[in-house]
Amino acid sequence: MGYDAGMSVPVLPAQLTGLNVYMVGIKGTGMAALAEVLVSRGARVTGADVDETFYTDAMLARARIEYHEGFDRSHLTDAMPVPDIVVYSAAYDPDRHPELIEARSMGIPITSYTDALGALSRRVPSVGIAGVHGKTTTTALVACIVQELGLEGTVLVGSAVPDLDGRATLVAGDRFFIAETCEYRRHFLSFAPRAVLITSVEPDHLDYFRDADDIESAFVEFVHRLAPGGTLIYCADDPGASRVAAAAADGRRDLSLVPYGLSASGAGAVVITSRRAGAIGFKAGGDSFELRVPGDHNALNAAGALQVVRAVVGWSPDERAGAEIPAAARRAFAGFRGTRRRSEVIGEAGGVLIMDDYGHHPTAIATTIAGLRAFYPNRRIVLSFMPHTYSRTLALLDEFARALSTADVLILHDIYASAREENPGGVTGETLAVATHQYHPHVHYVPGVLDAGALVERVLQPGDLFLTMGAGNNWQLGPWVAERLARVRQ
Repeated sequence: MGYDAGMSVPVLPAQLTGLNVYMVGIKGTGMAALAEVLVSRGARVTGADVDETFYTDAMLARARIEYHEGFDRSHLTDAMPVPDIVVYSAAYDPDRHPELIEARSMGIPITSYTDALGALSRRVPSVGIAGVHGKTTTTALVACIVQELGLEGTVLVGSAVPDLDGRATLVAGDRFFIAETCEYRRHFLSFAPRAVLITSVEPDHLDYFRDADDIESAFVEFVHRLAPGGTLIYCADDPGASRVAAAAADGRRDLSLVPYGLSASGAGAVVITSRRAGAIGFKAGGDSFELRVPGDHNALNAAGALQVVRAVVGWSPDERAGAEIPAAARRAFAGFRGTRRRSEVIGEAGGVLIMDDYGHHPTAIATTIAGLRAFYPNRRIVLSFMPHTYSRTLALLDEFARALSTADVLILHDIYASAREENPGGVTGETLAVATHQYHPHVHYVPGVLDAGALVERVLQPGDLFLTMGAGNNWQLGPWVAERLARVRQ
């Protein structure tokens, strides 16, 4: 159990009931979701994280998980009982973090989040959902269908889901396990899938991956981890996902390939049938559905989710469940409210709709803005964007500039730095502002998030959509603006 220098894959014990688990970085979305699963399996969970408030604080409180604000060795030395295992977020280095160093000195096994997730995937037939974009929404849609069908499995999503009562997990049994997996540093290679879904593959995490070929090779390696006779579900409309599917199939002739999308045929074929304010209609495999979240890309995510559920039902054929999939999916899609920080509606005040989105890659930015324009055709889009990581901003500078220029008014902030990298070349938020100004006349650069409040108030007009976007902390601007506009209106 836990960390062993001679083991390539640390594991959790077979019995989780009564296991004392300490989680370093417990507020991370994946960590909080894992904590929910461990508690549901009978483990006693605690841990620590920074004292900044995140939306995961509410998730942990709902699961009645207590934890420390701030890190200290005494959290382990004074713990009663002493933890049986320590699980740590990939954001923390076990050779440098004080609590992880202390755990080792006390002889407490330690394991990473990704290896703990991988251990869970080895217990039951599992599905890994991966992709540079779309994996969180796709996994959430899978969870909603599974919930509607009443299937006895567990789904772990990379964000809080309103349709799951604000949790990031659906824990309804242990016949199967479906989880969002991460490509960064090839973390998903710890996962042992019977089926894999790939939404999209393109250059990202360029502080780690060298180029497009490098990231595609990681996805191919992930697909090759499929069990014999496994299933690869992929978006046929995405060039990178299609290349990965072709390369993976070339080395694994035993795999079943299931494409979905506008360019797919048969059961995976998608046709957009209607677009109107507040809804998008589509057909997937001949069945009609409707979504009330913005963007054609979400119709594709829904189609991929359908294929995952069909695969899981097919593992233990249940004619009743198989026949009910379209009706259950129709109900799930019609009521789907998205996930936390994915086109999330924060509120409306002074005639301004305020939303927040996690998009931090040029493709995600352009796709999200296009979807919002179709969904809210009469609203001007005022965008607050905070770049995330120096390496991504520098490597994709022109792509960012072009994508951001699709907003009507743009407010840029300084780069939200990652602890995992240094600034490689003096790139700043202002660098991006200058680049974007080539394509857009209304670009404002305000390094500090809340320093932009007065500008936002001045720019916004009734009927606008104010969107905060990025993986940084500029989401704080949305609630601030909502409160200010409501106060002015009163």
